[in-house]
Amino acid sequence: MTKLVATGTAAELLAPHDTRYIHVLSFSTDPVLARRFLARDTQMVGNIRFGKLLETLDKVAENTALAYVHRFYPDARVVTAAVDNIVLRNPADTNHDLVFSAQINHVGKSSMEVGIRVECLGAGSSHLASCYFTMVARSADCGEAKSLSLPPLRYEQQVDLKRYQKAEKRRQDYREGLAKAEQMPSLDEYLFLKKLHKEQESEGFSGLRARNLVLESTCRAYPEQENVPKTIFGGYLIRKAYELAAIAAEMVPSIRAVPCRVNRINFNQPVLLGDQLKFIARVVYTGKTTIAVQSDIERFSRTGGDKALSNSCLFTFRNVDADMNPQTVPFIYPVTYAEDARLLNAYRQRLD
Repeated sequence: MTKLVATGTAAELLAPHDTRYIHVLSFSTDPVLARRFLARDTQMVGNIRFGKLLETLDKVAENTALAYVHRFYPDARVVTAAVDNIVLRNPADTNHDLVFSAQINHVGKSSMEVGIRVECLGAGSSHLASCYFTMVARSADCGEAKSLSLPPLRYEQQVDLKRYQKAEKRRQDYREGLAKAEQMPSLDEYLFLKKLHKEQESEGFSGLRARNLVLESTCRAYPEQENVPKTIFGGYLIRKAYELAAIAAEMVPSIRAVPCRVNRINFNQPVLLGDQLKFIARVVYTGKTTIAVQSDIERFSRTGGDKALSNSCLFTFRNVDADMNPQTVPFIYPVTYAEDARLLNAYRQRLD
């Protein structure tokens, strides 16, 4: 069930609450839908397919942004540019309805940040997660996609201004994170990596090496995954990337690896019909109870033979017992410079 709440005309500046969009997954009254989101055919806490939730979130973000853009450009489309820092606060399941409440927090020149709050209805209702999607307005005139300029929002209420400022901070933090990723290791980071390499030289070393915790899969992009003409739905891509990452996380000795954070998802290149896709999931770092997995998607054009990185994702899982209590995991060891770099990137964003 979906409801768009909007007021005003295209000629006036809208407030963030005018862009509100509500979507409900009615698990309690739709058993077919509930089963489609079921992770395992057994009773357990948090029994839901998180990859399907990511797919739903991407569609909710698209619909929210599209409703705003169509006020000014009726034939335009929107694409996902990034997903920023989804923190899962409580486990979800398919026994209770989920509500996705979305609105636009920030409008740049052609991009928008869509904030989505996910809540569980019924007994024990709770706030499950807050999510932030960066969407870009595009025109496809003459067959060539071009970014479109958008009017700003009107921030009158204090809560709207606060959300705007937080969105600006997330943008700044991301730019600083990119710059930091290019920096050489600090002295502490260098000594940390040196210690990991030194331990591997000891006689009888039996630790887990990162090179042994890699999974790959390939597929072809077909029309059933199409969202706009000739372009594959981004939600499908990140669901597939997450699902491979979840299997990779289970390669680390653990009881049950559950998602606890989506650190970042970048959409670098669109995927077109007929492209061959290569999914690569690598366990890049483990903390006390967490497992960080980098999941990348490469696309190969069937006609032109060109290759490009379509998506890059970083997911964090937590090892838990049957009651969702955190449990320790073994540390993993990098060998190559590339593994060092991937470990450092996750280490700088680490959870305990």
